[in-house]
Amino acid sequence: MASINSFRDLNVFKNSMDLAVEIHRITADFPKEERYSLTDQIRRSSRSVPANIAEGWRKRRYKAAFISKLNDSEGEAAETQVWLDIAHKLSFLTMEKWEHLNSGYEKILGQLVKMINEPSKWCLPNEK
Repeated sequence: MASINSFRDLNVFKNSMDLAVEIHRITADFPKEERYSLTDQIRRSSRSVPANIAEGWRKRRYKAAFISKLNDSEGEAAETQVWLDIAHKLSFLTMEKWEHLNSGYEKILGQLVKMINEPSKWCLPNEK
């Protein structure tokens, strides 16, 4: 396993950042009337996933704070899946694009759950 010196080195961060950028680009083609509703919501929740991972990484001196931020990230990933479902049902996303994005979030959720379930592998020693 490669050395992890920053949250940017975490695969879960990289995966969530890539999907957030992809969602931002895709939603540029959503109908204009969705700009301040669905487009805004899905962009916000998708950006919150890597943001909460980064916050959690910086709080890993405290196991409970680390887990809490990863739980927030997990919730934002699930929220993003709901917005993707709605976008697909409204025909703003093809089945192929929905499957690609949804499977990406399933992978991220699995990675987050693994980190949450094994915080000692990630937290700094001498927890306060």
